[in-house]
Amino acid sequence: MLGSIIGDIVGSIYEFRNIKTKKFQLFQPRMEFTDDSVLTVATADWLLNGGEVAAYYARYTAAYPSPMGGYGTSYLQWAHNYNRHGFAAPYNSCGNGSAMRIGPVGWAFGTEEEVMSKAKESAECTHNHPGGIAGAQATALCILWARQKKSKEFITQEIEKRFGYDLSLSVEELQTVYSWSGMPDSEWQGGTCQGSVPQAIVCALKATDFEDAVRNAISIGGDSDTIGCITGSIAEALYGIPQNIRDNAMSYLDAKVKNVVTAFEEKYQQ
Repeated sequence: MLGSIIGDIVGSIYEFRNIKTKKFQLFQPRMEFTDDSVLTVATADWLLNGGEVAAYYARYTAAYPSPMGGYGTSYLQWAHNYNRHGFAAPYNSCGNGSAMRIGPVGWAFGTEEEVMSKAKESAECTHNHPGGIAGAQATALCILWARQKKSKEFITQEIEKRFGYDLSLSVEELQTVYSWSGMPDSEWQGGTCQGSVPQAIVCALKATDFEDAVRNAISIGGDSDTIGCITGSIAEALYGIPQNIRDNAMSYLDAKVKNVVTAFEEKYQQ
């Protein structure tokens, strides 16, 4: 699950200042983990300890009220309502928040049926739009299949067939045409699952190693921290994380987050 957090940290300073190059310093002092990492850790905590996933998301939002980049307005209202009343209705979102926090699900289960079910459970407490659920499921399945050593060709074909995503463009083409507005002539903005999950998957699958995948994700622009987070989650399963990158990333984390990452890896990623 650390791959999700690394992609988020590296993308944190580019979310609103996009760059269209892979030539940048990978870690910089002003980078931080954002809401994407907070909720990824909440997902991991849920899988480790059980209970209602919505409670973990609301609790972590209260514990980390002002991460870099901030939470989406609708999500933040949902979390506040949940913390006040012990329940909040989902709000039919197809935003990419459901996909950025799903990485641990792809690591914790060994069958497609389990991954699809748990990804749906994670997403639908907030993102109950079909596109929001699909984004989480597609991301988690990519991680599962990468763990199972399925080929990149298999993953590409299955994702396109099951979810209708177009994974045909190269990273270089995405650098030219992609932005926060999404793809040209598409109805889906870059903050939606439909407008960012396919691009994040491409960045992972068309990389040579973990670092290259994260650089791909940042270089296409758009919602850089979230695309980095989704790409990083998949790239970890495809390539592993070099020790120097792992060590650098861990230095950005507080004790609580480190403890959850360590416990999750010990249980699910040995």
